[in-house]
Amino acid sequence: MSAPQIVWLRRDLRLADQPAFHAAAQAGPVIPVYVLDDETAGDRAIGGAARWWLHHSLESLSRSLAQRHSRIVLRRGDAVRELAKLVEETGAEAVHALRHYEPWWRKAQGKLAGQVDLRLYDGNYLMPPGAVTTNGGDPYKIYTPFAKAVLDYMPPRECLPEPETLHSPDRWPDSDDLADWNLLPTRPDWSGGIAAFWQVGEAAAHERLEEWSGDVAAYADARNQPSQDGSSRLSPHLHWGEISPAQIWHRLDGRRGEGWATYAKELIWRDYAQNVICQFPGYASESYRDGYAGLWRNPNRGHLIAEELQAWQRGMTGYPIVDAGMRQLWQTGWMHNRVRMIAASFLVKHLLIDWRHGERWFWDCLVDADFANNAVNWQWVAGTGVDSNMFVRIMAPLSQSEKFDAAGYIREYVPELADLPDDQIHDPPDDCRGDYPVKVVGHREARERALSAWRAAKEEG
Repeated sequence: MSAPQIVWLRRDLRLADQPAFHAAAQAGPVIPVYVLDDETAGDRAIGGAARWWLHHSLESLSRSLAQRHSRIVLRRGDAVRELAKLVEETGAEAVHALRHYEPWWRKAQGKLAGQVDLRLYDGNYLMPPGAVTTNGGDPYKIYTPFAKAVLDYMPPRECLPEPETLHSPDRWPDSDDLADWNLLPTRPDWSGGIAAFWQVGEAAAHERLEEWSGDVAAYADARNQPSQDGSSRLSPHLHWGEISPAQIWHRLDGRRGEGWATYAKELIWRDYAQNVICQFPGYASESYRDGYAGLWRNPNRGHLIAEELQAWQRGMTGYPIVDAGMRQLWQTGWMHNRVRMIAASFLVKHLLIDWRHGERWFWDCLVDADFANNAVNWQWVAGTGVDSNMFVRIMAPLSQSEKFDAAGYIREYVPELADLPDDQIHDPPDDCRGDYPVKVVGHREARERALSAWRAAKEEG
């Protein structure tokens, strides 16, 4: 029998349309490997909610592999070191993996390639980052021309089937037990809401796609309605690679109407975000635009500012739409798209707290916490990004709540206001709030303060 082939898994936990699995299965016996590497990522180790998803996604993939008389080998530690050891232990001919573009993975891939035969494939995005460039050959920085250019290449490549056969090696290497990784919260177990909200795994991803495919025509409007929630809810499945964007595109392509066109552009936004972090690896911690350093109120330098940050994190700002979103985030590990923008804008503009505090909170709380998407989205809202909303465009959470009919959404996640009528629930009068807090800051006051701070920062800059 030919030499074993290692498949290095990261955020690509599927069998179908998985080029690394496909190539390895054709070359010899396959040893799928997942390394829990909290070292290489440094301060970007996987957050709490994402660890919950990872546990269940690995369980799901393990069951799928068991049906094919295969398994996942689990190791913990530095990925390059562990993979090099596995090559030596098993006599593997090569390590097959999908390319990942986070800065730490790019470095790790380069290091591993110097030690073993590393064969990298693209498959987590519609097109590999850097594949679409301007007429001058430069990578795009602005989303709109990037999206137009990508659309010229669509549809994406054809999807690969699951490997027909996965041959096992003569001997399986030692593996950790998934339960010993303690990815699931226990003291306390805060994951009940997440578990009730999600089904995890490759099969669940395709079931969700089929369920939602009948609603995609209404997506352009429905995605903005928190109470209706016309979101696809595919983002965590995409992030963990339980389904590929190419699979989604081919399933939905050809549909007419604004709904599919809008969703297609959001798939392209994922590609755009990867292109941004390839150009600017420090994008999650460094504002792209100068002149904002003196704008923010620092929670580390004043207990009142720290209390406001905590009120935002806990969903206790006194703004029902903001608080509903932040509580949904804590309960489910996810937040409705429209509300994400409202809640993010509130932090950076109403509270004048640096976007990086929000980015970090989302990183730990989101099951779909994506290094590129999270950073690009936060810098877009804050006005600091390479392509971003203007800082002076300040979302009004009270009118946004009413405009997009968030009453039902608020009743679900802010139950202390559930008995209020629609004409009061978006902005409850003080005598109708009960135990619900008063606003941490008035909207008009916050708006004027933000504009004044922005003008001052510009003058100093």
